[in-house]
Amino acid sequence: MKVAVSATAKNLEAQVDPRFGRAAWFLMVNPDTLEYEAIENTQNLQAPQGAGIQAAVLVARQKAEAVLTGHCGPKAFDTLKAAGVGVVVGVSGSVREAVEQFRAGKYAYTQSADVSGHWM
Repeated sequence: MKVAVSATAKNLEAQVDPRFGRAAWFLMVNPDTLEYEAIENTQNLQAPQGAGIQAAVLVARQKAEAVLTGHCGPKAFDTLKAAGVGVVVGVSGSVREAVEQFRAGKYAYTQSADVSGHWM
């Protein structure tokens, strides 16, 4: 399994970025081994619109099965859902802590976006 975590930097000690679409990085983490790959998301940081959709496509192309993030807007959520990627919102702390809590079953997938579009 591969979990995508929105992150403020490119390592497991980075904080979970509360913004999915405009996160600086996505860490693609194997929850069992904590092996990861850092994927830069700079193309979406200053995008006037569509950042959530483009970030969702980026994550889906990496074959993530789940996303851990602070917040996820409706367009990103719908894109992830269509790609079969589960979304967990309300995640905070370090990426390592978030993945460990996910592995321990402490998070539930959300059934809808938790913010309106263009949330910053």
